[in-house]
Amino acid sequence: MWWIKASIQEYVLKSWSLVKIGTTAVQKKLFFSLGKIKQKISKLYSRAVTEHDFSQIADELGVSKNEVSEMSSRLAGPDLSLNNLVNNSENTSSELIEFLPETRPNQEIKLIGKQDSTKKQNLLSQALKLLNDRELRILTERKLKDSPTTLDVLSIEYNISKERIRQIENAAFEKIKNFMLEHMPKCV
Repeated sequence: MWWIKASIQEYVLKSWSLVKIGTTAVQKKLFFSLGKIKQKISKLYSRAVTEHDFSQIADELGVSKNEVSEMSSRLAGPDLSLNNLVNNSENTSSELIEFLPETRPNQEIKLIGKQDSTKKQNLLSQALKLLNDRELRILTERKLKDSPTTLDVLSIEYNISKERIRQIENAAFEKIKNFMLEHMPKCV
């Protein structure tokens, strides 16, 4: 019987509101005991519970006064439906849900982005074919690798200065950039 009661309480705690109310043991204790203790205080003193009573509740439950205050304000607030009507400035009614921004990506935009990405990759492949073997190798080693090869290593490999490697890299990059800019409007 105890496990069934615990399971029911866990379900109530999780589905009480769309916003999760209690996650720690202290918050769970407050969630299930605060109402009972408030009723007891109300009957004992024949008045509504005030903030002055929070210290007594905190002592009884073994929690801090701030935690009691926070849980009391959370439980006192009404649940709002996203389907509640809101009057906006044009004297028309809208539901609250209409004011929430959409965070999921639009399926059409995703599809267009994927097609656009494929076109750009094809265009880059065509642009790389414009380069000779040395330009392609230097550009690949310097710009298209996760850890680029140093100018020093490439200058030793090609038996030319580091400055000349940098010039070849920049010239190859410019060729590709110009080709992409020239052909980009056609694929968009």
